[in-house]
Amino acid sequence: MTKSGGGKLSKSLLKDFLDEKYVLYNQTNFIENDPIGIPHRFVKKEDIEIAAFLAATISWGNRKSVIANANKLMDWMEQEPHQFILNFSKTDTKPFKKFVHRTFNGEDCIYFLSALKNIYTKHGGLENVFVNTESTGLGISNFRNIFFEINHPHRTRKHVSDPAMGSASKRLNMFLRWMVRKDECGVDFGIWKQIKPSSLYLPLDVHTANISRKLKLLTRTQNDWRAVEEITSQLRILDPDDPIKYDFALFGLGAIEGF
Repeated sequence: MTKSGGGKLSKSLLKDFLDEKYVLYNQTNFIENDPIGIPHRFVKKEDIEIAAFLAATISWGNRKSVIANANKLMDWMEQEPHQFILNFSKTDTKPFKKFVHRTFNGEDCIYFLSALKNIYTKHGGLENVFVNTESTGLGISNFRNIFFEINHPHRTRKHVSDPAMGSASKRLNMFLRWMVRKDECGVDFGIWKQIKPSSLYLPLDVHTANISRKLKLLTRTQNDWRAVEEITSQLRILDPDDPIKYDFALFGLGAIEGF
């Protein structure tokens, strides 16, 4: 790749480079060894989004451990997450009490199931509580407020991030990417129609952040919400309609290629 006189890649060269990497890494063989494979086992919209939300929630650390623990949750929900959530009661809590994924424990897990029941019975489901006409970031904050509107353990609040408090909200942005984006390769689902792909934000992690800085797409040194806004604004220049498709490219360059 050649550079412009200022040392940065020209926008056109950078777009070509990232488009090439997007095509390389946005493949169905990505699904099997990624947490997104959990919701791909379902067909019903509500099953997909509940499975995706829970898998995304515990998506930090070793991938095999994430997938194994997400599978455990699906088994305990009898492979019918929506129906299980609608009927969830105290008599169903026993197996979940022993759930542990890093700092996410049984108490957190049981509250998550209770909060999901409240959302599906009182608010019309997950998609409705994420919709915000002003911005997806405000939609995440709105979701968080509703998620914790019923009595909850204070410790559990740390497991749902909030852009309004400066968090990069990586796992929630990843979940939204799964639900909102749709492309021919079929990795992301695109089952939510009330949020436009153009309004999504990058799921910023150590890999995407480091590569973004190397490519001069990000100047901020902290991996926080302001960094998410900065890198996403740059990606929107490259593709205004579907900027977060470059998550595949940036992640692949960092985690797989060690660029």
